[in-house]
Formats: sequence, structure tokens, C-alpha cells
Amino acid sequence: MPEDRPPYPPFTLETARRKVQAAEDAWNTRDPHRVALAYTPDSVWRNRDQFVTGREEIVAFLTEKWERERDYALRKGLWSFHENRIAVRFQYECHDADGQWWRSYGNELWEFDEHGLMLRREASINDVAIEESDRRIFGPRPADEHGADFPLH
Repeated sequence: MPEDRPPYPPFTLETARRKVQAAEDAWNTRDPHRVALAYTPDSVWRNRDQFVTGREEIVAFLTEKWERERDYALRKGLWSFHENRIAVRFQYECHDADGQWWRSYGNELWEFDEHGLMLRREASINDVAIEESDRRIFGPRPADEHGADFPLH
């Protein structure tokens, strides 16, 4: 029996927004096993210059990512959608082992199967060193801010 992860394609404005918020919420848990369940067992990713295939590799990738990117906090915003595809803009902040804070800006392209699981994820990301005093993202987004655009800088 196939796994289901609503909402399902084809997406409407409302269901695309819900899908984006669900992804943001899951990634902010920093739980690689929970996050991996949103992807098909054979999901294919491009994340920066890395290529990942399947849930086991997703878990390994995310485990290493969140060991390196400490106190990670993310905001995602819907950019566009069509049928079973969603385009997302995002920003996240974290610090490295030396205490340097970073803000990362990026775009993702998502493709889903009929069960609402992500088949494909392509992410392009740029990092900017910031001072801790310049941080704007502190933990998961409060419920009253769901769906709100996040300022570019």
C-alpha cells in the first residue's frame, strides 16, 4: 500500500501553501528521519553541488547537514506552482562550529507523485556570513506568521 502525504497534486493556491508550510515545519524539527518520510523511497535531489538518491541517502545527508549547521532555523515561501510542481524561495540561518553565523538564500524546485510524496528536489543556495546581532530567524515560525512572505534582507 503506497504512503500518502497530503495535500496531493494537482495543487491549488491553498494546497501549495499548505505543502510549503508543512515542509518548513518538518525541516525545522531537524529530524532527518521525519523529513525523509515526505520523499519517495527513490527520490532524487540536487542540493548545491551534491546529488542524493533515496531516503537512506537523504537521512545521511540531513544528519551531516544539521551536525554542521547548528541552531538551523528556516523560512520557506511559495513562489509558484503548476499541477504536481512547486517552486519555493527560502532563507535559513545557522552557525558553524567556530560560532560564525550564516544566512543562506535559495530556491527549490519540487516535483510530487500522486500520493503527495516528493519525487525530485533541486536546490540552489548562496551563503552570506552575518553577525549574530543580524539574525532574523529564531526557531520555527509562529502559527500567526504561516504563509507570510519573509523579507529578502
